[in-house]
Amino acid sequence: MSTLRVTAELLTVHPHDNADALELAQVGLYRAVVAKGEYRTGDWALYIPEGSQLPDALIEELGLTGKLAGSAKNRVKAVRLRGELSQGIVCVPAAVNGTDLAAAHAEGRDFAADLGVTKWVPPIPVHMAGEMEAAPDLVPWIDIEDVKRYPALFETGEAVVATEKVHGTACAFTLAGDASYVSSKGFSAKRLAIRHDPSNLYWRAVEAHGVPEAAARIADLLAADRVAVFGEVFGQGVQDLAYGASGKGERPGYAVFDVAVSSGAERVRWLDPAELAALLEKVGLPAVPVLYTGPYDADALMTLANGRETVSGQGAHLREGLVVRTAAERYSPVTGGRAIGKFVSPAYLTRKNGTEYE
Repeated sequence: MSTLRVTAELLTVHPHDNADALELAQVGLYRAVVAKGEYRTGDWALYIPEGSQLPDALIEELGLTGKLAGSAKNRVKAVRLRGELSQGIVCVPAAVNGTDLAAAHAEGRDFAADLGVTKWVPPIPVHMAGEMEAAPDLVPWIDIEDVKRYPALFETGEAVVATEKVHGTACAFTLAGDASYVSSKGFSAKRLAIRHDPSNLYWRAVEAHGVPEAAARIADLLAADRVAVFGEVFGQGVQDLAYGASGKGERPGYAVFDVAVSSGAERVRWLDPAELAALLEKVGLPAVPVLYTGPYDADALMTLANGRETVSGQGAHLREGLVVRTAAERYSPVTGGRAIGKFVSPAYLTRKNGTEYE
């Protein structure tokens, strides 16, 4: 999931080709359906992204009672309205009347707390849960931002690598000296690990695929004191897209998408894609499929984000999207972190009965 922020944004308004009473307000590369005439190009408004939970009062104010997703009808989700994909909500709530939204944008102000908007976090299924313990040496996984929200994340033409975004649950494994830590994406952010449990999904995955042994080899090869291996656990029973694998047996589906290392007091170093691919082959760990290597082209990558998955080798179902990173790991001033972003398939966003467990 991406970081939740409700921000002031400059709008570009486009016509809706299939509805006389509707228009499309563009924020970054996102477009949200709005009432015709409500906004003009050059107006400022707040943008509430997908994955947000809204309080009842705000839902009522915006006229969205009963129209949002989730059992409580309070969650923002991508939808198609008269054939057009609508992602997020564009609005100017009464709480921000009189606010200089251009200045708020320049300051990077986040209005989420002011409006009572929170990030929706899916409940954790029993087979993914476990007894937690503090793990200060664990390396957490990060939030990957959507390129539609941050279109300047990459420079046109710079060398990038795109891998298939696998719809499973992210598993963070850290080897620190003699200690091994396993965690989910959400718990790793809190430096919490799951105590060893052979019945736990994450532990079953890392042990079945030999991740502890592979991490130890990586530590030797790279002279590292700490090795973090990040993989996606997938299969039937994990999420709604299964890739022909089972998450219920002793060997769930598993594919690595990142590795980070550090020694002594040095900062964590994330491996470049080429180094990562060579290393995973050497230590025998499965990797997520690489779908593109070459110059950055946003339109081409948006197109590539669609289609059928390649993980199973059989195109069992639709593709979730892509994860794109620079061929040489670098810092991004746009997001204040790694130059890594995602392109998500519209078909994935609007599929029926989807699950989003972390």
